[in-house]
Amino acid sequence: MNEKIELSLCDVLSLSKTPSERVTSLFELMQDHGQSFYDESVTQLEHALQAAHLAKTSHATMEQITAALLHDIGHFLMDEHDEQNHFLAEDWQHETVGAQQLAPFFGKAVTEPIFLHVPAKRYLCSVNADYFNGLSRASQRSYELQGGLMTDAEIAEFEQNPFHHTAVLLRRWDDGAKVKGLKVPDLQEYHTEVESCLEHS
Repeated sequence: MNEKIELSLCDVLSLSKTPSERVTSLFELMQDHGQSFYDESVTQLEHALQAAHLAKTSHATMEQITAALLHDIGHFLMDEHDEQNHFLAEDWQHETVGAQQLAPFFGKAVTEPIFLHVPAKRYLCSVNADYFNGLSRASQRSYELQGGLMTDAEIAEFEQNPFHHTAVLLRRWDDGAKVKGLKVPDLQEYHTEVESCLEHS
């Protein structure tokens, strides 16, 4: 287990709870631990809500909306945020932590795009020379730590993943979800989508 993980989803999403209770507990975690700043513009929670809003207004699937809302849950679980001196000094692999913590409770249509949303940034930088210039300061800072440009072999491997199209969509929503002061719906807007994506057994 990653030694930097401070919170676990095992109790939050326990199968002893009803599906609705599980989503409520997950949203309480996000509310309680999402008030630190993701970057210079928005909090972790604001970023998640903006990403989900972009997905929903793009007529995305329930799985895609859920992935957008939860794509940075690894940051929440490791309490990794902009106010820490070591933030972005090393790669804590929040995408891997998030996907692994969610995997017992959600299918691959949710977890795989989350796992791939950092490689999707590397992919887009590799196939589109102008993409890097449109990234936020924080995303530019983390880019080299996360691996920089992909090799031709890495590009081919990424494109072979059946969820790579959703991962690219998620990356675009991620990039657009950093608008200071933007008013978007709160967590309860997504209760139905997240509950529908839960594994119930």
